[in-house]
Amino acid sequence: MPDTIAPRASSTRSDRLQPMFGRPLRVLAWLSFLAEVIIIGTGGAVRLTGSGLGCSEWPLCTPESLVPIYEVQGVHGIIEFGNRTMTGVVGLLALAVLLLTLAAVGGRALVMRAVWFAVGGIAAGLAAYFITDPFGLPAFGFLSGALLVAVLVATADSVRRTQRRRDLVVLAWIVLAGVMAQAVVGGLAVITDLNAFIVGFHYASSLLLVCVTAAYLVRLYDSAGPRVRAVPRWFAILSHVTGLALAATIFFGVLTTGSGPHSGDANVIRDGFDATVLAHVHSWPGYILAALVAALTLSAWMLRLEPRRWLLVLAIAIAVQIAVGVWQAREGLPEILVGIHMVLAALSAAAYTVVVLRLKRPAHA
Repeated sequence: MPDTIAPRASSTRSDRLQPMFGRPLRVLAWLSFLAEVIIIGTGGAVRLTGSGLGCSEWPLCTPESLVPIYEVQGVHGIIEFGNRTMTGVVGLLALAVLLLTLAAVGGRALVMRAVWFAVGGIAAGLAAYFITDPFGLPAFGFLSGALLVAVLVATADSVRRTQRRRDLVVLAWIVLAGVMAQAVVGGLAVITDLNAFIVGFHYASSLLLVCVTAAYLVRLYDSAGPRVRAVPRWFAILSHVTGLALAATIFFGVLTTGSGPHSGDANVIRDGFDATVLAHVHSWPGYILAALVAALTLSAWMLRLEPRRWLLVLAIAIAVQIAVGVWQAREGLPEILVGIHMVLAALSAAAYTVVVLRLKRPAHA
């Protein structure tokens, strides 16, 4: 059977946008994406300024105070608390996007079911807190766990009851659950004195949330219904191989940063992997990634394939990322360049997410 792709049909951006999704949801969805990118930057600032233990406790900043005390903790406490505050902003935006999504696809009834699950989760969390606290157990961890379980149950309930745009409902719930889980992981990083693996996982999961919010935006502007392949099969396969190279590059980049001089606190010393060796290992999949993206971009423009513009964005991001990586290595890893490198990795992953979603188009478009 010959390798065929769906024919292109003319459609406008306004035609693809579902009328059920109003401007407030679109604005909040964009703000949610931007907030997920910004929190990677603020998290990087915490680490690169040595402010990882600026707040020595979690969820409080000090044993006696929720907020930092400048006379005691100085600017490091303010930087760390600022990142924690940003987590609250990200969470509120995720919640707003979720509620507006549920209202759009299921009306008031679906929203109220989610609210009742939230009330039940809060009640269960408070019960877990007051039961475990007298025994010296991590009471706030039990509270957070109960809330997370409530979110997962509510997710299953909403998805089961959703008849249309189930994709958006799932993505919105993933973002909210991910933000809640991220807060717990951040607390574990503080409690474990910035364990390199937990800090690395914290960054990687933040990057995944950037990708999920990007996916939500793409699907928000697409119409519902079945989707068909918009590119040749070999192009789709090569695109997914490129994703593996991107994942490997980010993975070794996280290990490299975790073994380098920016541990997050002056008293935290990393004695694990050799950062010099890892820097070379990190570059290998990076150059493979660059070659694959270049091949895809050239092919997409020659064949005028759907994802060509976003592939160009991805190619530019990867080129800048490589330049920054080489520059920071030669300059001894200055903080500002490492921070830019971290944010660019998230933006590259987001651009790749859009490329993958553009490998198919709505069947009726």
